[in-house]
Amino acid sequence: MERLRSAARKAGRDPSEITLVAVTKSVDVKEIREAISGGLRVFGENYIQEALEKVKKIRDKTKKWHFIGHLQTNKARDAVRYFSCIHSIDSVKLLHQIEKEASKLQKQMDVLLEVNLGGEETKYGFAFNQLQDGLEASKGLTWSGVRGFMIIPPFREDPEAARPYFRQLRELLQQKQPDFPTLQELSMGMSHDYVVAVQEGATMVRIGTALFGERG
Repeated sequence: MERLRSAARKAGRDPSEITLVAVTKSVDVKEIREAISGGLRVFGENYIQEALEKVKKIRDKTKKWHFIGHLQTNKARDAVRYFSCIHSIDSVKLLHQIEKEASKLQKQMDVLLEVNLGGEETKYGFAFNQLQDGLEASKGLTWSGVRGFMIIPPFREDPEAARPYFRQLRELLQQKQPDFPTLQELSMGMSHDYVVAVQEGATMVRIGTALFGERG
């Protein structure tokens, strides 16, 4: 947390603008409780089934759970019920399904549109030329608010290689804000490149390995 605050200050930013999302994939409940005692408040999970076991055991409404993995439409109900934010909306169909489930529960949901700027076939997300479709689809929603964008850039050992993707995502957000003023969040940066992401405007960083070590 101190390293994150330091990165923010060096970038001339207020550390309070940046949310540390502790990625707890493959992390057991005991370790999560230790993380809570260490001051962590927001946790990110990649798989619904694994996440539900943890959320149900850690019954603490002051802690927030974000879903950051690929979400199938048939899992939308659980995602809405147990999470406060979904980072990985990758299709108009999924966006509409989240709205449907949120309406049933009368629950306001924050969602982010995942953008695949690297054009990688192995990754999900809206392609650059599809993003406007996702934004237009959000206009008529009542219960699901699109708050920003999320990205997983192509992995390179050198964190600097991610900078063009982070910068492009920030510029996209800024271009779209006049027509979509709810766009405020940039979920970008993980353990090896979060410093670069903070420099480029990240408001949420998803950190697992740097907190919990390598996992299988």
